[in-house]
Amino acid sequence: MFYYLSGLKDVFFGFNIFRYITFRAAMAGLTTFVLCVILAPWFIRKLKELKIREIAKRDDAPDLDKFQHSKQGTPTMGGIFILASILISVALWADLGNHYVLLTMFTGVYLAILGGVDDYVKLTHRGPKRGLPKRTKLLWEILLGCFVGSYIYFHPGTSTKLDVPFLKSIIWDLGIFYVPFVAFVVVGTSNAVNMTDGLDGLAIGSIMMVSLTLAILSYITGHAQFSEYLFIPFVPGAGELTVVCAAILGASLGFLWFNCPPASIFMGDVGSLSLGGTLGIIAIIIKKELLLVIMGGVFVIETLSVILQIVSFKLRRKRIFKMSPLHHHLQLSGWQESQIIIRFWIISIILVIVTLMTLKIR
Repeated sequence: MFYYLSGLKDVFFGFNIFRYITFRAAMAGLTTFVLCVILAPWFIRKLKELKIREIAKRDDAPDLDKFQHSKQGTPTMGGIFILASILISVALWADLGNHYVLLTMFTGVYLAILGGVDDYVKLTHRGPKRGLPKRTKLLWEILLGCFVGSYIYFHPGTSTKLDVPFLKSIIWDLGIFYVPFVAFVVVGTSNAVNMTDGLDGLAIGSIMMVSLTLAILSYITGHAQFSEYLFIPFVPGAGELTVVCAAILGASLGFLWFNCPPASIFMGDVGSLSLGGTLGIIAIIIKKELLLVIMGGVFVIETLSVILQIVSFKLRRKRIFKMSPLHHHLQLSGWQESQIIIRFWIISIILVIVTLMTLKIR
């Protein structure tokens, strides 16, 4: 909304400031942070009144009960006010005529609805099978990925090429196979964040670092001179995603205020699926799909631990970890929750630095 005030710069020169992405990104981040801090206490009270609370006791994982009992009854589905604050902020500060912005917001809302339904089923249907059937969730996620992939493939001016980190001369053009590749990224990122969201502040801390990195990369990718200097693909209009990333960063900071140990609220699948998928779509648009594996390394490690555990048990009838994802294995190995969270944050910071280093190491 405020972006369009820049068109009135001839009436008042001060309106010209709304033309700058950096200013609007900073304001978007500040807006979401303030909204989260203001909305969260009221939202937490409402969730308690409605008895929308975490069911920490798990019949499929009794060993975790001694660690999780303190979380029993904590309000969940906090992702609703995270997404609400992001949508409000983006509507205020982003160029709503930018199709990349609309695509990312559509992705976030779509996955939030899917995650919300999953949370509702978990809360209302007790038992060993928690939430929506996995195949049902997977199907809806694949449909979203195929839609986004098809949009990018058929939309003029977009590319189906992959930019390979460290190697300037290698660019893979996937052609029509870019559509299933996008679906894979959407499914992977949304579920990877969901799997990581098991300890207070663990997932949201890593989301903050990834969103900050994507904000920097979006700005560079959408800037013709910067992208040419760094020999990375120039994507016209992608710079506007800096505002979206900043909004996610601000919302994550605001949510962490209440999600830090001991958490007053959890984001639920409504938050983890939508935030993960949105970050994945942004990485796709700015052609940083492969770099996402590095900057989101914590999510990758957590996901791989689950995959390895399942494969090992099916093939050898033996488990590699005491429990998956990895953060639960570390809990059962004697690590304190705060140790796991802070050390994973440190790993995320290191991986973000490595990601930004790839811009020059080519």
